[in-house]
Amino acid sequence: MPKLRSLVENKSMDHREAGRYWEENAGSWTLLARQGWDVYRDLVNTPAFFDLLPDVAGLAGLDVGCGEGHNTRLLARRGALIRAIDISPTFIGYAHQQEQQDSLGIHYAVASGQELPFKDAAFDFVIACMSLMDMPQPDVALQAAFRVLKPRGFLQFSITHPCFDTPHRELVRDSDGKGYAVEVGRYFENTNGQIDEWLFTAAPKDVKAGLRPFRIPRFHHTLSYWLNSILEAGFQIERLAEPRADAEIAARFPVVADTRVVAYFLHIRGRKPG
Repeated sequence: MPKLRSLVENKSMDHREAGRYWEENAGSWTLLARQGWDVYRDLVNTPAFFDLLPDVAGLAGLDVGCGEGHNTRLLARRGALIRAIDISPTFIGYAHQQEQQDSLGIHYAVASGQELPFKDAAFDFVIACMSLMDMPQPDVALQAAFRVLKPRGFLQFSITHPCFDTPHRELVRDSDGKGYAVEVGRYFENTNGQIDEWLFTAAPKDVKAGLRPFRIPRFHHTLSYWLNSILEAGFQIERLAEPRADAEIAARFPVVADTRVVAYFLHIRGRKPG
């Protein structure tokens, strides 16, 4: 998953400040994603996430960090009764616009995943697609998700793989330019708000012309941090997955072939005890 990365800032920040960066990103992100340039999401991560997801038809669910609502709409089309939040008002505005054009009964609101504005035991399930890793305190968000779940409800979330999306990461290529390994380092470093700058690499230069690079606050944590935070929140870990493109997808879309070198994504499902 190559990125144009420029580490331009390193400081501690809270979830509100992190949210301001996502508010700046929201317009360009929505434009490029809706044109189909978020290929790692569309070809690998989201299909695998929904393959792992239990049946949600008729269940009350919450999508934490919904962005412009892409995965929220997929949930609603599976029959779930969905509320969705994002810390960026612009993302929620785009999601509202789409809901007005194609009503699926989704209720969107501006809110932080670290401060869920819902009563205890309000939902049958919670999902968070590639959002918890962008919060300064994902352990707090996990505790909040646990609180709003009914007994026997589940949380399923996806993040970049903490073992392979480290502060130092380079794809190693052979003499033919084919990736065969990933060089990783600084695994134990908590970057705590360091800013990465990049745009979707699959998007052509003319499409990206004039767009400011995304500025993404980076909060790297170890695998043990994530697993312990899930357990300490009260969840029973139920399922793990490390998706990759299958051979056919990798052949048709070489841009995602590097997901077959190492796992770039980690999917986890936890259950609240009854």
